[in-house]
This record gives sequence, structure tokens and C-alpha cells, in this order.
Amino acid sequence: MKKLFLFAALAGLLATSCAQSSKADTGAVEQTASQDSVPTVYFIKDITPESLIRIYEALGRKAEGNKVGIKISTGESNKSNHLDTALIKDFVHLVNGNFIECNTAYNGNRMSTEEHLKAAAEHGFTAIAPVDIMDAEGDTTLAIEGGLHLPYDIVGKHFLDYDFMVVLSHFKGHQMGGFGGALKNISIGIGSTAGKTWIHTAGKTDKAEELWGNLPEQDHFLESMADACKAITTHIGDKVLYINVANKLSVDCDCNGNPEAPKMADLGIFASLDPVALDRACVDAVLNSSDPGKDALIERINSRHGTHILDAAERLGIGSQKYKLVTIE
Repeated sequence: MKKLFLFAALAGLLATSCAQSSKADTGAVEQTASQDSVPTVYFIKDITPESLIRIYEALGRKAEGNKVGIKISTGESNKSNHLDTALIKDFVHLVNGNFIECNTAYNGNRMSTEEHLKAAAEHGFTAIAPVDIMDAEGDTTLAIEGGLHLPYDIVGKHFLDYDFMVVLSHFKGHQMGGFGGALKNISIGIGSTAGKTWIHTAGKTDKAEELWGNLPEQDHFLESMADACKAITTHIGDKVLYINVANKLSVDCDCNGNPEAPKMADLGIFASLDPVALDRACVDAVLNSSDPGKDALIERINSRHGTHILDAAERLGIGSQKYKLVTIE
């Protein structure tokens, strides 16, 4: 059954290709613990260019270095719910980074570098910063120590050129993973075409044409995503920060060219230095929301065992599901 809904989700995807305060207004639960090591997740309700800069500054870690990469999703089509460039433009200019992406493993608007750059231009990204398709000149491997399924990750070769990474994610549902946030953005998102196939098949093949016949158990797929996150976080160390914009909360990912319309209202912007805590806080905000429209997104998360990636990532030492929520007024 697990394999069936993973297969169905992929089929659907291919078919569509053509400061500190009290509890946040989202309903997210403020976590408390005595240890100073519990990561902080910052939250701001207003989704504006100014809010994005404020929450970045609250993190206390500057995006700086010889080359800063801003990992976003360029979005599959004009119908996709990818981040609005008007929202992120000022922030992107502030950190002076390149947008970084990799090609997809399914037939669509972004499987080749030429088509991917065309989509990025159509969606407004190339107008505000350079766009680097990191596997345009091939890929490379990153070793994974103690991986649950993958001995290594396969990433775009240009990833090695960057010495700081801003993971700027659109938090929403995902047709295969249940939800997509920071962890999805650094696992599948940084995987090359071969790397995406490698993750989706839990290490059975890296050949996109063999993807259909090698779909694993759902939990193995999610654990393989966590393995890939381990590779990325080990490589980048503390030269990274994570921001999730929780708006346009469709059950479908931005890799879907014809996503279902969102049923719940926007939540806000979340940020952390810990990707596990960040994604956990966003999931909690959905679960604890008073918005009745949340049911569709919760069903998508639960039906795909979505939170299993949090368990796997925590097990691998990538981050913590315990966190302290700090609201920026």
C-alpha cells in the first residue's frame, strides 16, 4: 500500500508537468526546556519583504562569504505556488547571493538546464539575481556517514562552489513527501537529476529512466531524504541558515505544474538555524491552527507519513524536534 501511494503521487506529478513573545497567532505550540541547547525558531506573522529581512536579522548569523547560494524552488509552471520574487527581492539583494537549483528527474519544464533557466526567467528569478543550475556541468557525490539507506548523496557539481547557503523554502504540502520545507529543499532540491532519482528510489538506481520500476517503501523514501540532508549539513557546517515562508498552503508542491488550490490561510514566516526544528514548528503550526481549511493539508501529511522525515533526520543528528518558538511582533 505504501508503494502504491508513492507510485500514484509520482504519476500525478508527471501528469501535471507540461524579541520574544507568547504563543504565535498560528496556534503553534511554544516549546520550553531547561537546556540552553534547544534550538530557537523565530516566527513573524506578516508576510512582507520587511518581515523577511527582520526574521533573517533575528537569526544572528550573517550570510556572507566568497559565494552565497540561495536555495529556492523556481516552480514548475506559472500556476505553481513558488515564492513571489516581489517578496524576496530585497532580502536577496541584501545577502548578495545567487539562486541555486538543480534539474528535475521527471519530464517537465525543468529537466534540462536550458528549459530550467527559461522557467526561472518566466517566474522572475533571473531579473533579481543570477540563477545557477548546479548540475548544468554534471554532478558529484558527498559521502554520508551512518546513512539509513544511502552511502552517498549525488548533488549538482556547482554546489561545491558555495561557502554559505541560505535555504529559502516555501512551506506547503508535497504529493510524495507529505510536506515540503527546509529538509525537502536541501535533499531533493540539491540533488542532481541522478541524485533526485537516487533519493526517490532509496539508493536502488540513479538513472531517471529506471525510476518507475524502483520505488521503495514510503518510509524508506523519507529516510533517504534525511540521508541526503545529512550529506548537505555535514558539508556546509554552520555556514547555513533556514527560512520557511508558510503561505499559499496547497497540498501540492511547487514542482507540480497544476497544484490544488490552497484551502487554509497563510501562516507567516519561520526561521531557524536548525532545519528539523524549523520544519517541526511549521507542521505544528498547521496542526494547531484554528483554520478549518487545515484538514486537507493534515490529511496529505499524514497519508504520506510526512513527519517520519523529522524522526529520521533527528535520529541522524541533523537537528532537534524540540524547539523554543520566539514571535517577532
